[in-house]
Amino acid sequence: MSAASNSSAVAGIRAQAVRLVFVLAAALACGFLLTALVSKEPLKAYGALLTGAWPDFGWNSASGFTVRRMTRLGSLIEDATTLTLLGLAVAIPFRARQFSMGADGQLFLGAIAAATVSLMLRGPAFVVIPAACLAAMSTGFLWGLLPGVLKARFGANEIVTTLMFNVIAIQFYRLIITYALRDPSAGFITTPPFPDASVLISLLARTNVTMMAFFALLAAAAAWLLIRRTTVGYEITLVGENTKFAEQAGIPVKRATALSMALGGIFAGLAGFHISNALLKSLPVDLAPGLGFEGIVVALLARNNPLAIPVVAILYAYLRVGAQVMERSSDVTREMVMIIQAFIILFVVAERFGPSLLTGLVKSRAALRPTKEVRA
Repeated sequence: MSAASNSSAVAGIRAQAVRLVFVLAAALACGFLLTALVSKEPLKAYGALLTGAWPDFGWNSASGFTVRRMTRLGSLIEDATTLTLLGLAVAIPFRARQFSMGADGQLFLGAIAAATVSLMLRGPAFVVIPAACLAAMSTGFLWGLLPGVLKARFGANEIVTTLMFNVIAIQFYRLIITYALRDPSAGFITTPPFPDASVLISLLARTNVTMMAFFALLAAAAAWLLIRRTTVGYEITLVGENTKFAEQAGIPVKRATALSMALGGIFAGLAGFHISNALLKSLPVDLAPGLGFEGIVVALLARNNPLAIPVVAILYAYLRVGAQVMERSSDVTREMVMIIQAFIILFVVAERFGPSLLTGLVKSRAALRPTKEVRA
């Protein structure tokens, strides 16, 4: 029995990988057609997009084997780490069929919580860094729990509540940076630089790649274990698959609904910690919003599978870094990658809609065939 289940799981992973490759290839093909319409050198532009994230390997007799542009690889890993955490933040509520849009607000508040602890708490790194990380995760959990409780107890639409909570979180973030944590000696609105004891050490020279890259992989494994090997994860999955059956089976549906959104907030808060203590090492007042919505794309492509999310995040980050290189080295702007992203979402939706459409066409043709035979 276990062998059969393992073989079916492997077959499911293979099918998912084939779907992902097809979706990406189709989106890239459509993007190339549009690039050919707007660019004088579409092959050069698309070449920069597809190879822009690669380091530059070389060799000469004087210095031997050389590797340049490692900062591009660093940017790829940095983006993939953030996107992995945000994809997990979205995937957990999606497993319970809760369309949470609140990862942005949870990220902002997680970042401000980590910054507050980093600036206020004095001590060695093994005390300050875990404390800042725990503060970010706890803040994300609580901020995700609020719309979860509103949905579970009062039936409030989670899309509306999470979007409104995002607005509150972003404005609160700006308020704290401007009036509570602002560095008066800086020429713009920002916090003071974080103390060395609160900053994660870089693993690659001239990049901000830190241990958070490995921690994101561990977070994906932990999310998978949560979903597959715990009672809470089973309840969340069952509620998402069939709410009425879950109620009949005695599953606490309201608790599972609220917890799914709160647990997703933990990963979004962790993404905020990564941005504040690993990437920026201080927080500006204009932290770019919208990253949470990219986490939605990652979760959709991974079909809410925590183990597939890091792979999808790497592919997505690869496009983002390639877009920056394409913009600098060709006449095509990075907005073209946004179009490719839109194609990816459309193909994901079409993938779910297509089988239903084909089934309907087959049934309609089968229903019409006897009528034609009788008339003949």
